[in-house]
Amino acid sequence: MTAKEKALRIARLLDEKKATDIKILELKDLTIITDYFVICSGESTTQVKALSEHVEQKMEEEGIRPLGIEGYIYAHWVLLDYGDVIVHIFLDEQRYYYDLERLWLDAPRVSYLEFSEAKMK
Repeated sequence: MTAKEKALRIARLLDEKKATDIKILELKDLTIITDYFVICSGESTTQVKALSEHVEQKMEEEGIRPLGIEGYIYAHWVLLDYGDVIVHIFLDEQRYYYDLERLWLDAPRVSYLEFSEAKMK
């Protein structure tokens, strides 16, 4: 699975659990940290935890385990590190405060059309 396919798969998994405002940022030409960020919001700490658990479980079923998980205990901002894809699951207030989309303004966005097509598969 390529990094882009992984990012699209994760976005689909988040969509299944009703994450809001899902964005995919392509960072591969901007940093060596990762190739993609997948960013979304949950409405409560319970939903943030459920979203992170769902992604972790479904990706593990496909043989892909995170290198690390941060923030799960408080669930205001959970980060799942898959190496070439980093998933950020925020409560709305934290997402607004940290505003990763603004910090990575130069990062191309993966089109919603690609995300939608991936949802159909």
